[in-house]
Amino acid sequence: MLRILHSLPRTHKLLLLPVATVVTVLGAQKIVTTFQDVQREQQTLDTVIVPLEIDSTPGLPSLSFQRSPVGDAIELTSQALDANRQRLPLAQLVDGETLNLIDGASASADGELPLALTRPAAGTDEQPLAQPQFDQGALHMAVVVGTIGSGMLSDSGPLMADATSYEKIPDEELVLFDGDTIALEQEIAATEPYVPEWQTYTVKQGDTFAVMAQNHLGLGYSEVLSLLDELPDQNALTRWRAGNSFEYQLDEDGKLLALRVMRNAREGFLAERGDDGFEVASIERAGEATQRLFAGTVSGSFARSAQATGLSSSEISALTRVLEQRLDFRRDTRRGDSFQVLVESDIIDGSSFDPRVLAVQYEGERMDLTLVRNSDDNNFYTPDGQSLDPAFERHPFEGSYRISSSFNPNRRHPVTGRVSPHLGTDFAMPIGTPIIAPADGRVEKVANHPVAGRYVVIRHDNGYQTRYLHLSRPLVSRGDRVEMGERIALSGNTGRSTGPHLHYEILVDNDQVDPMKVDLPENKSLTGDKLMAFQRQAEPLLAALESGETGPVVAQSQRDESDDEG
Repeated sequence: MLRILHSLPRTHKLLLLPVATVVTVLGAQKIVTTFQDVQREQQTLDTVIVPLEIDSTPGLPSLSFQRSPVGDAIELTSQALDANRQRLPLAQLVDGETLNLIDGASASADGELPLALTRPAAGTDEQPLAQPQFDQGALHMAVVVGTIGSGMLSDSGPLMADATSYEKIPDEELVLFDGDTIALEQEIAATEPYVPEWQTYTVKQGDTFAVMAQNHLGLGYSEVLSLLDELPDQNALTRWRAGNSFEYQLDEDGKLLALRVMRNAREGFLAERGDDGFEVASIERAGEATQRLFAGTVSGSFARSAQATGLSSSEISALTRVLEQRLDFRRDTRRGDSFQVLVESDIIDGSSFDPRVLAVQYEGERMDLTLVRNSDDNNFYTPDGQSLDPAFERHPFEGSYRISSSFNPNRRHPVTGRVSPHLGTDFAMPIGTPIIAPADGRVEKVANHPVAGRYVVIRHDNGYQTRYLHLSRPLVSRGDRVEMGERIALSGNTGRSTGPHLHYEILVDNDQVDPMKVDLPENKSLTGDKLMAFQRQAEPLLAALESGETGPVVAQSQRDESDDEG
């Protein structure tokens, strides 16, 4: 401020001195002025000044009575603006109206000047009153004082402090501004990186991948061959059907970035472009494990009856593998037999994958059977812990009898000298010795043969098969169910035989093995703590079977419910 005072002419300094004195003495009474672009042509000067009250006493009597032209100009201008704001809001003005400052020649009773902004009445010839004439020097000083008071010329003033630009605007950004219109969409698109989107292609009749890849994926013929070589299954793209679909991504130039092909809802592969060609990875989606209960009645074949309940082909296969260990579907099933099966599988997009039979119940004319999977070993047991693979006795008889001829695939005939394999074990025993079943099973055949004599064949639950030759009398019939230790025949000397004996054979996967050396199943029934743990696990599964409520199942044991109530 001192620099500005020194730069003013002497006459102006004398005019400014009273105002400076008032500002200094009355520190709380501040003159505030807004100055807008005084250099712009045809722009009305808008100045707001908070003047001193007329009757205020600043402490120096001489200042209360002596008024300089500058003070009159400041006071008159401020009162004119105040009168404008109080009596005629700017929102009520109409375009084209002329505002005039009325010079109040007379003062009101309270000593204030009656200044107001008025407009001529519509349809009258009234002329606006002449504006009061102010001393040009006084007006100039009022502008200077307002400028100094608002801080516009100080180093820390609000208008001067930031009055510069430091950042350079690139030419490509200026292009976006055309005719004062900001192209926001173009600006955003210019700054955002390219993000490829997944697109879906559906195979049409007559489509070939090679042609489609060149037309839609931007691949050359050599790139197509290279991509097919990397795929784990080329048939997925070369032997497709109309209606099949796959997904792909393209880069900014329209060339293939990634290709995703699903063989089914769960499995597929992903090919992505790399530096040295395409890299292929397998896709395997995880499904939600869901338990579902199916119930049906046998009518015709068991497979068709199971399919009628809603079981899928894979679920029916899993079910038959479990039941066939105890159930002969051709002989044991009867029309009207009922069954229920609790299946857990992974559900993906409504399709079932990896079915796991948890429990099954079969109620029939010839057999009642209930089986539950044990999660500890994934084997099935009856509710009391009996295994489907019971123990297999080494000898099919009680007592001890001498082996008269051992198992020998390289045995030579004592007369001819030719190799004549002996694919069983002979036990010398008196005619009529009881023969017993070494394990549970079902009688497959009872017949008579010129060489083997009378014989019996049994298919056991664990998949083994046994044969008994040279019998004197069979005690079972074809299709009979037998249990371990049950009598099945009496030994004899029928057929081509050199003396009373039993010829005994064991077949594993239809291959004859040495009955005295083959590994036989041991008793796998559950006992002790293992049995208790299995029964706790089986309780909610059995409850789900007994409920008969088909569909999704949330199994809960009665013990858990009682614990919740407690």
